[in-house]
Amino acid sequence: MEVFAEYLSRIDNPQHRARVEEVLSWIIKRFPDLVPKIAWNQPMFTDHGTFIIGFSTARQHLAVAPERAGINHFSDEIVQAGYNHSKELVRIPWDGPVDLALLEKIIEFNILDKTGCSNFWRK
Repeated sequence: MEVFAEYLSRIDNPQHRARVEEVLSWIIKRFPDLVPKIAWNQPMFTDHGTFIIGFSTARQHLAVAPERAGINHFSDEIVQAGYNHSKELVRIPWDGPVDLALLEKIIEFNILDKTGCSNFWRK
């Protein structure tokens, strides 16, 4: 979590900070082989040098960026979880629960789908 300490310290709202820290900590524990890093001023995780998932904060939600392929693959489940999404972001409202089971599926999908990928982003 040290890599994310400065980022977390800049989140003014204590509840938002706690939520982001909870999610990032859970990923570190659940996926110890992923590399946590800050890039483009946002926390993210990579695997063999390729992007797996990233996060950012907004006034109304925690934004999750699993790339378009992850969103397309899980679009129905994202909506069923009560989240809305764009082509590139899933929005988790601050006042609702985080569906960690869905987040786990999305991360696992990206890890498997990008096994042979040598680019940071999908092409």
